[in-house]
Amino acid sequence: MNAHVFSFAGTDLHFLGTGALYWPARELLCVSDLHLGRSERFARRAGALLPPYETRDTLTRLEAAIEMTEPQIVVCLGDSFDDHAAQSGLDDVARLWLIRLMAGRRWVWIEGNHDPGPVDLGGTHMAELPEPPLTFRHIARVGAAGEISGHYHPKARVAGRTRPCLVHDSDRVILPAFGTYTGGLRTDDAAIRDLMRDEAIAVLTGPRPLTIPMPR
Repeated sequence: MNAHVFSFAGTDLHFLGTGALYWPARELLCVSDLHLGRSERFARRAGALLPPYETRDTLTRLEAAIEMTEPQIVVCLGDSFDDHAAQSGLDDVARLWLIRLMAGRRWVWIEGNHDPGPVDLGGTHMAELPEPPLTFRHIARVGAAGEISGHYHPKARVAGRTRPCLVHDSDRVILPAFGTYTGGLRTDDAAIRDLMRDEAIAVLTGPRPLTIPMPR
């Protein structure tokens, strides 16, 4: 498995090069910020026409992560849809694809700031998920420990190339956005920098996850 393995809150976690996080002890796969339907929202709200393939691409990569890890639990860590209307606007192919991926496992939709309402695709919808010693939520909380979150879409630049990345220290893990067309926030932005301890590291996505001190 192409992964960066690290110890966090007394348990071992595997960060996959695709941007997903796997917790072997619980057979739990976590992805953040799928933003399904982003091109549809751009067209609906701003008239911007992006190639409408990001949902297919995101679901293809999600399916590959599921096939690789065979999880019993999948946690989608908020902003799974680009807005509430994007969920209802899913075409039949994407809807059936998601239902097939959900079959036979526990599936948890964590509330995000883009998609606060309930979903009608099955699974469990929660504000946050406590799975001691970890807690899964969309946006990091100051003072939290053992926390897995997303929201900020962290990215870092190495050798002239910017890549999405996971950042973690002894208190928290912030996942990159998993969805296509999601962009990101550099780790030296105060919104991320001020959350992380000085010893924080970044793990860049790619064929081989690259670990560096978190750029500040």
